[in-house]
Amino acid sequence: MATLRERKTYRAQVLRVLYEAVEGNRLLGITGAQLRSDLRIPEQDLAAACTYLAGEGLITVDWEPGNTPAMVTLTHEGIRHMEAEEEEEEGAV
Repeated sequence: MATLRERKTYRAQVLRVLYEAVEGNRLLGITGAQLRSDLRIPEQDLAAACTYLAGEGLITVDWEPGNTPAMVTLTHEGIRHMEAEEEEEEGAV
């Protein structure tokens, strides 16, 4: 099982990869297989990160049997969250 720090890192990575892949368009998504390939994290940790982020209202997930994400998309709130983070990073430079 992942540590708290690893779980937080996985969640942030899922959001970042998803945001970059769909370029802030909530009509687009990314497959769970692509997320796994891009992030190289254990399947159960990817499922846990997606479950958490969906619970926070930042993403939506279509699930395959076996608790595997089939398709993941950002919600409006998820896009706002990532844009705010991007603005903070730009302000820090």
